[in-house]
Amino acid sequence: MLEQFFKLSRHNTSIRQEVIAGFTTFLTMSYIIAVHPNILADAGMNKEALITVTSLTAIFGTLLMGLWINVPLAMAPGMGLNAFFTYTLVLGQGVSWQTALGVVFISGICFLLLASLGFREKIVSGIPKSLRIAIPGGIGLFITFIGVQNMGLVIQNDATLVSLGTFGPSVIFGLIGLVITLVLEVRNWKGSILIGILFTTLLGILFGDITLPHSLVSMPPSITPIAFELDIMESLQWGLLGAIFSFMFVDLFDSVGTMVACSYEANLVEDDGTINKISEMLGADAIATTVGALLGTSTTTTYIESASGIEEGGRTGLTAVIVALLFGTALFFAPVISVIPNYATAPALIVVGILMFKNLKNIELSEFDDLVPAFLTIVLIPLTYSISMGLTFGFLSFILIKLAVGRYGDISWVMWGIGMLSALNLILTM
Repeated sequence: MLEQFFKLSRHNTSIRQEVIAGFTTFLTMSYIIAVHPNILADAGMNKEALITVTSLTAIFGTLLMGLWINVPLAMAPGMGLNAFFTYTLVLGQGVSWQTALGVVFISGICFLLLASLGFREKIVSGIPKSLRIAIPGGIGLFITFIGVQNMGLVIQNDATLVSLGTFGPSVIFGLIGLVITLVLEVRNWKGSILIGILFTTLLGILFGDITLPHSLVSMPPSITPIAFELDIMESLQWGLLGAIFSFMFVDLFDSVGTMVACSYEANLVEDDGTINKISEMLGADAIATTVGALLGTSTTTTYIESASGIEEGGRTGLTAVIVALLFGTALFFAPVISVIPNYATAPALIVVGILMFKNLKNIELSEFDDLVPAFLTIVLIPLTYSISMGLTFGFLSFILIKLAVGRYGDISWVMWGIGMLSALNLILTM
């Protein structure tokens, strides 16, 4: 039955190989079950409900990939965009989390429309390579900044904006967890980020900083406090246009980059460079985002950690199904997950930020007119505490510099359209 459904022989794989790959992918991305609720809880959302919703969203999106498209890719709420949701929209702009969920929902619908009209690939190809690479780098700096704040290593200072924090228990435990995670990551340990989170939490328990849960397992917490609480009508305002734009395009870039990278690893690329099923994969991504917003979470995206399972031999949707089953099992460990503090998940944010930053080497540094927009994007995302503002300045500076030097042909019609939206976002924000 499994052989026929997933076509294992055709993909040169076996049930055993797919199961091992599924466990590997889950270990490398399961940190999201602890990290994501901690981030969105800062927006005022119920943390216990978020633990359940995080797993449910991962299960739904990953099963779409496995059962519908038959590819070894896993999905879950995306890093970076969850930080944008909480720290830029809700805490920065004073938007309610219900309205922010409405923004995520609309961005998912727009993403789905782009899918059905066939515009996604044109949009991605129409944006210059330097900016496509710069965006994840800037988001990496952004979530790293949030990580060092969450552990107390960097604090607010009225004179210098930020400064070094006091070396109390949270900073010490967080730094130890960071070192452990980095060492394991360098040694290519599977699940290094998860191990770092659990080790740091254990330190807090041993030194009396964390209270043990009453039980290790329980029924999953109710999602009632956050499910179907999105405010779509309130999110339909001009001032949130930039946020919708950011959620949609960052998800698009992130998903396309991940899918392309993983497709090459999984032998899903034809000789002419065509990637099998990429339209279906992007459609599944958009559907998962809209369903996730209804359940009560920020944008869902395809995880680059899927590559770890592919490296272990995962070639079909059975790998994704195993990942989804493991997320289902994790639902019953909510008491343990709920006691994990911010300083234990802070190292995860920093390490993920580092991983998102590493591709900047592919930017052509000798071309100054490409370097400047990329640099502004990377720097202004964390400094403005806003992905949308970083994108706005990056896109606008690209167009203005190309016009100034007379290289009009470098500006695609896609960039002209994005430039107009970026200018409108800047005007409405000021």
